[in-house]
Amino acid sequence: MPLSQAFRERSLAKEQDRRRFQRVRVNLLGRFMLEDRHEYPCQTVDMSPGSLALITPIAGRIGERVVVYVDHIGRIEGEIARSFEGGFAIKINATLRKKDKLAAKLTWLANRHELNLPEDRRHDRITPVNPIVTMHLPDGREYTCRIIDLSLSGAALAMDEQPPMGSQVTVGKLRAEIVRHFDEGVAIEFATPQTPQSIEQNLVD
Repeated sequence: MPLSQAFRERSLAKEQDRRRFQRVRVNLLGRFMLEDRHEYPCQTVDMSPGSLALITPIAGRIGERVVVYVDHIGRIEGEIARSFEGGFAIKINATLRKKDKLAAKLTWLANRHELNLPEDRRHDRITPVNPIVTMHLPDGREYTCRIIDLSLSGAALAMDEQPPMGSQVTVGKLRAEIVRHFDEGVAIEFATPQTPQSIEQNLVD
């Protein structure tokens, strides 16, 4: 391959990487967990598929692993790369496929105002008629849970056990994923957002 052609291809690849990892200023709320497993609130400052800057009430140490749950984005894992006054930035650990999906989400968030799209607000909270539900795991285990908080996209459940984060579970008839642990139990995200009409009947086995 001629040297000039190889140079052009390398330059094109670098330009594609720069576009893929371009930072977007987004102000989203979330929570993060450090290695001591304590959770704290946070707010995003800017974000790319490879990095995330957060306003936080405490500072972790450089290199510390952190898990962040950001509204509209979901779960992000990484290590603290640098700190600044009032927060820190993390280097995101994700597959190329996940980073491309994150880039698409960030593009949508950055453009929604220009496109006059409606705000993608959190679903309104719902008070269930029956707060007791059953969680089923793929290996056959079952747990009786109490609904603490419920929306059309997920729920917080009080339960004695805490299956690992990322576990695929079924609550009633709803497929879901465990996305967070807290002192009383777990938070789940439904595989498919529900409607006010469907959620009550689908929570029952």
